[in-house]
Amino acid sequence: MAVPKKKVSKARRDKRRSNNWKLSLPGMTKCPKCGEFVLSHRVCKACGYYDGKEVLNTESK
Repeated sequence: MAVPKKKVSKARRDKRRSNNWKLSLPGMTKCPKCGEFVLSHRVCKACGYYDGKEVLNTESK
């Protein structure tokens, strides 16, 4: 079984992990109807449209 010969320093360990902390932005797109940012393949909460068709009936107050 493989066993490390020397201790890995904190700096070396943290350099290896340095690129894992970044969060990626989910696939956001602009709604073609109203211009709000919406997750891809989801109904727009602002206007209720998906794929050019009204799916939800949203009443503007």
